[in-house]
Amino acid sequence: MDAPTADELRANPVVQAAFAAAWADSFPDDPDLRHEEGGYIYMNPTTGDVIIRRVPPGTRNTLDMTHPPIVPNAFLVATYHTHPTPPSGAITAEPSDDDHQLAYGSGMPWFVISHEGVFVTGPDQRDGGFSGPPGYPY
Repeated sequence: MDAPTADELRANPVVQAAFAAAWADSFPDDPDLRHEEGGYIYMNPTTGDVIIRRVPPGTRNTLDMTHPPIVPNAFLVATYHTHPTPPSGAITAEPSDDDHQLAYGSGMPWFVISHEGVFVTGPDQRDGGFSGPPGYPY
């Protein structure tokens, strides 16, 4: 089994539910409470099961995605996070320059959920497939 592509992940009901929950939890319509939410997307290469692990809430413009937990019998295949602040000036609804660099540097797709929809940056699927370390492949 190959690692899933970004399109396959986006179509997965478990992933869609995770995106919706993170968006709601980020309070995108509340100027005082909005903050980034997100997590990691894993897949068991034997069963094809998709597993979500959330990270602690972030701030208005940041979220720590540096320490993915190890999930038994699964590989990290993507990350996701919200951009809940409406775009203006330095804030973008699309993946930021940092998001692009981190996604390509991590070797997997990074999804960004915003007022303008769901965007993806980075490789189309986990580099190396289901080989190497179970977290980030690099």
